[in-house]
Amino acid sequence: MGIGASIFLIVVGAILTFALDVTVAGVDIDMVGWILMVGGVLGLIFTAFIWGPRNRTVVTREEHREL
Repeated sequence: MGIGASIFLIVVGAILTFALDVTVAGVDIDMVGWILMVGGVLGLIFTAFIWGPRNRTVVTREEHREL
């Protein structure tokens, strides 16, 4: 999950939790929103600390000298 997907989950979760006042039979919309926000925060943490360092590039230089 990338940074964009994580932020999207946080935004959708916040909208479901704080902005909507809808009742759906058998589903707690507030809890779904909280779950999405927690998933988005965990996605940001994993992206930054676990998958982030893997994207670094290493540059090597070779020097050829004639004797």
